[in-house]
Amino acid sequence: MTTSPTRPLPTVQLRVPTDEDAHAWHRVFDDPDVMEFLGGPAELSAYMEFTARQRMHDAQLGHCLWTLLDGDGTVIGFTGAQPWPREKEWGPVGEIEIGWRLGRAHWGQGYAYAAAVATLERLRETGVPHVVAMIDDANVRSIAVAERLGMTLAERFLLPSGLRYARRYALTLQPE
Repeated sequence: MTTSPTRPLPTVQLRVPTDEDAHAWHRVFDDPDVMEFLGGPAELSAYMEFTARQRMHDAQLGHCLWTLLDGDGTVIGFTGAQPWPREKEWGPVGEIEIGWRLGRAHWGQGYAYAAAVATLERLRETGVPHVVAMIDDANVRSIAVAERLGMTLAERFLLPSGLRYARRYALTLQPE
């Protein structure tokens, strides 16, 4: 169960990513702090491919990593859900992973939690039975969001690099 906010949640909007959003994501995420747990900033071409894949997920599954906009319609990041890639030889293959990533200027304002709540509402509507969140052990901000959503720690494991640990959180969305 999610916890009650101590302040009103900020207004967020979610939309299927566009080609233009690839440019916005590249700009918003071009920050070593934002990408600290993800291998560092990426090239624009990576976001072009990423937004195209998210459009495909939305068309096929009814959900994706949506572009996250604030109340003024400014792109501030993304949130949503996608299947854990089958080509990875580790992790929750076949599970639906929720996630969020915000530009540094938008941290600490409740956007990640508000966006994750909106994501869970949409996933419940589409009948997704449960979700996971894969979070680096040192990413205390994302761990706090997952725990505030009522997700439970299902596993702590060594990443394939052998250098860091991560956590798999789980949440049931539909009664069995």
